[in-house]
Amino acid sequence: MSTDKRARQKENRANRVAAAEARVRSRFITYGGLAAVIIAAIVGIVLLSGDDDPETVDPGGQPDPSTPLIESTTTTEPPLPGVSAPPAGITLDGDTPCPAADGSSERVTSFASAPPMCIDAAVTYTAVVDTTYGEITMDLDASKAPTIANNFVVLARYGYYDDTPFHRIIPGFVIQGGDAVGSPLGTGDPGYSVADELPEEGEYIVGSVAMANSGPDTNGSQFFVITGDNGVGLPPLYSLFATVTEGLDVVLEIEGTETTFGDAPVDNIIINSVTITES
Repeated sequence: MSTDKRARQKENRANRVAAAEARVRSRFITYGGLAAVIIAAIVGIVLLSGDDDPETVDPGGQPDPSTPLIESTTTTEPPLPGVSAPPAGITLDGDTPCPAADGSSERVTSFASAPPMCIDAAVTYTAVVDTTYGEITMDLDASKAPTIANNFVVLARYGYYDDTPFHRIIPGFVIQGGDAVGSPLGTGDPGYSVADELPEEGEYIVGSVAMANSGPDTNGSQFFVITGDNGVGLPPLYSLFATVTEGLDVVLEIEGTETTFGDAPVDNIIINSVTITES
């Protein structure tokens, strides 16, 4: 191979990488180190394409689950056709008390502070997520992720997740929900953040349930269920706190629904309620 051709290929490769980075930055709002994660993944696809001389390259790839649903709150795109905003709950000021274990506490969707530890890490907690497509049962891992599991249990017992949609669906990757307040949906949180409890490399499997985030230690309410290889291959940057033990067929049925721009479902797919049991 001539020196001129090798130099031309090197220049083309560098141009494709720069273009891929620019497309990522323009398409997604990312935060802190997560931008680097997404860019690195797409750059990797470009560099491994094996074609040194194409005029254009579509890097493909999947965004990470922290990417907001729409580029910004000032988007000019029309309202999402199938995703309706959940009803509002009350606001809790001051310290957050532990909710009633039977789920009878008044619905809360805005908190002034993160909750205290309300669960026992030695107890097994199960969440039954009732959706418009059926029930999904998740076993929570309070031993490996006690703070994250506690946060999920507290929000569930306060009814935070009731009547909220799965607002983001990407086949082979994840289904994502848990936003009760965002405008647009996919940008909201309960008013506080909790620290990461990250898994080891390679711990994600199909059916893993983890927290979406916008950078280190920014866990709020949004969670996702991994549905395929692209999700299994995520870097261990998302707190893994549960596994689907029943209803994976429901998860995959939700994954198979038609979507529109922003990976939003065309149909309204609702979490009716989340019921926590102990054993």
